[in-house]
Amino acid sequence: MSFSGVFPYLVSPIDQSGAVMEGVLKDLVDHLIDAGVHGLTPLGSTGEFAYLSQEQRRHVVDTVIWANRGRVPVVAGVASTSTSDAVAQTEYMVDAGADGILAILEAYFPVSDEGVEAYFTAIAKAARGRPVVLYTNPQFQRSDLSLPVIERLSRVENIRYIKDASTNTGRLLSIIERTRGRMEVFAASAHIPVCVMMIGGVGWMAGPACIVPRQSIALYEAAKAGDWANAMELQRSLWRVNEIFAKYSIAACIKAALELQGFPVGVPMAPQVALGEAARAEIGAVLRDVGAL
Repeated sequence: MSFSGVFPYLVSPIDQSGAVMEGVLKDLVDHLIDAGVHGLTPLGSTGEFAYLSQEQRRHVVDTVIWANRGRVPVVAGVASTSTSDAVAQTEYMVDAGADGILAILEAYFPVSDEGVEAYFTAIAKAARGRPVVLYTNPQFQRSDLSLPVIERLSRVENIRYIKDASTNTGRLLSIIERTRGRMEVFAASAHIPVCVMMIGGVGWMAGPACIVPRQSIALYEAAKAGDWANAMELQRSLWRVNEIFAKYSIAACIKAALELQGFPVGVPMAPQVALGEAARAEIGAVLRDVGAL
């Protein structure tokens, strides 16, 4: 199975009792698939994986897989400070029916390159042939993936993709050149997606696609067709969404936007707090400007 295109990072709708709001998540899944997204990614950064219990993480992924009904690939997030726990999570996601794994390394103490490589290799083995997407976000993570480690991991048969949220687009070009033919790159919200696709990226895997799926797909299709003038015209408008996403707390921003669009996804998990009225008004203005409200 190959991945490309627009893969929204899904929010995790959790009610005040801590239960996953299955109906809301199903409606969001249906809405995004109807809009034409190419895949779904629960438990990315926007999915607040760091704030959820093991049971909640599993329930979110189970619900997405059930609601999806095999229509598009589901790439489930796996994140831990412990290799053994990451392996157990991966095994659960694979047994539940995930089509791929988004692999994230959490760290309290810094981890050596050897430890980082061993962590992701263990996840890849536990994925039992499912494609693995490496996810690195240096602004949030204590241990990053260095270029030599990425190059070595690209030689693991099922580690076939990377989403790098470093904000360093030159680093993406280095990754593409060092792993050509073995690993593909997805844009993150920290990068300008059309620029990433111009240098060889295969799509956009990020939270903002949750609130602007049709616009994101139009941009992707223009880039894929090589219509760079149209792609850049679309990108100029959509970049405001990236800016608002960077300005406010990630999950709080996307959850507020979805609430404005009619999806009662609830507030971000504590100790995060919901955005105030001024921020919601600013988000609403951006959504109206890009035709998403």
